[in-house]
Amino acid sequence: MIERLTQLFKYRALIQILIQRELKARYRGTILGFLWSFVNPLVLMVIYVLVFSIYMRIDMQNYPVFILCSTLPWTWFSSGLNEATNSIIINGGLVKKIYLPSEIFPFVYIGSNMIHYLLTIPILFLFLILFQVKVSWLLLFFPLIVCIQFIFAYSLSLILSSLAVQFRDLLHVVPNLLMIWFFLTPVFYPIAMVPGKYLPLVDFNPMARLIMAYQDIFFYNRLPSIPSLSIMAGLSSLLLLIALSFFEARKDLFAEEV
Repeated sequence: MIERLTQLFKYRALIQILIQRELKARYRGTILGFLWSFVNPLVLMVIYVLVFSIYMRIDMQNYPVFILCSTLPWTWFSSGLNEATNSIIINGGLVKKIYLPSEIFPFVYIGSNMIHYLLTIPILFLFLILFQVKVSWLLLFFPLIVCIQFIFAYSLSLILSSLAVQFRDLLHVVPNLLMIWFFLTPVFYPIAMVPGKYLPLVDFNPMARLIMAYQDIFFYNRLPSIPSLSIMAGLSSLLLLIALSFFEARKDLFAEEV
């Protein structure tokens, strides 16, 4: 694992260029351009508030803030994983013609979506101010949670992207699995609404642990669960080790299949 990560660090300049390319291409040719980074999460927030706060009547104070602090990291996770699953196939020309560690390509899509997420954080802070939600030193946990989520998402992307080269059905399966995963994660509803008999399902949901950590530091202004974050850090590290080994075992197939 150390050798693979060292190689990624060696190509950090190329990774930076590819991430910049992805960010520029995201809204190329649009009138609003980068402003869509702020418009999209606001539109989603309005939809969720309309459906779950007005129509379905989830009675929760400062619900728009709750929605934002939950949906923004989930959007990073789902969009990044969807794009990274297809990353080896899309970059098939580079895989065939140029020697590059193929681990770069999933990294680029997870990384570009992470940066896009970080660029939307000012919207969250704006709503924290508008709704007078208190913020504190607990925001110092934010970089740690982001780091854990990145490792977790990147690990999954390595496995899925390597499988998708040979099993193209995954490109259609992954979005549907992410939709199911979304509804099983307390993104638009608080964990208190989950019946007690189903709480073990939440405990076995890695993204639930991360989403609730974001909710703790931004919305509830309380210390995130240290045991939960420790479990996620250990799980993500172990998954990264497995994913790198799995990816390495399958990379000889890439040139033939893409």
